[in-house]
Amino acid sequence: MVCLGNICRSPLAEGILQEKAFKAGLNWSVESAGTDTYHVGEPPHPLSQKVARMNGIDICNQRARRFVAEDFDSFDKIYALAKDVVHEIRFIAKNKFDESKIDLLMNELYPGKNMDVRDPWSGPERGYHEAFELIDKACEAIIQKANSKTSRTIQSAPGNNG
Repeated sequence: MVCLGNICRSPLAEGILQEKAFKAGLNWSVESAGTDTYHVGEPPHPLSQKVARMNGIDICNQRARRFVAEDFDSFDKIYALAKDVVHEIRFIAKNKFDESKIDLLMNELYPGKNMDVRDPWSGPERGYHEAFELIDKACEAIIQKANSKTSRTIQSAPGNNG
């Protein structure tokens, strides 16, 4: 989960997807990062923490880090929260950039629409709630897709009689 500063949107996305994966019994490791170094080492924005807490998710122990090219080696999927973030990831990753591993998070919910999750950083609390809702729906789509793949794998396993 990658955004600009790794204090607003991507920490929410990390917390939401990790919580949903855990509840679904998926042994996933979810991390977030930012393309800039403005906030490296800082916790998520207080309003991101507040909105996450209001939805039963604790993100207060996260710390901002910068996206690095080696993240393409470490992760199966990289979700950007906005189109400009994809451009920055491409610049940072250089020859490690792998088009097959990256997508905009909202494409999980609205395939091919290439929608951004608006950055709530400079706005009122309402923007953090709106970001949470969009990210939550997209993360739910990721979990549903993973569950349907797991279900198909189990159903087609040799010797599985139901």
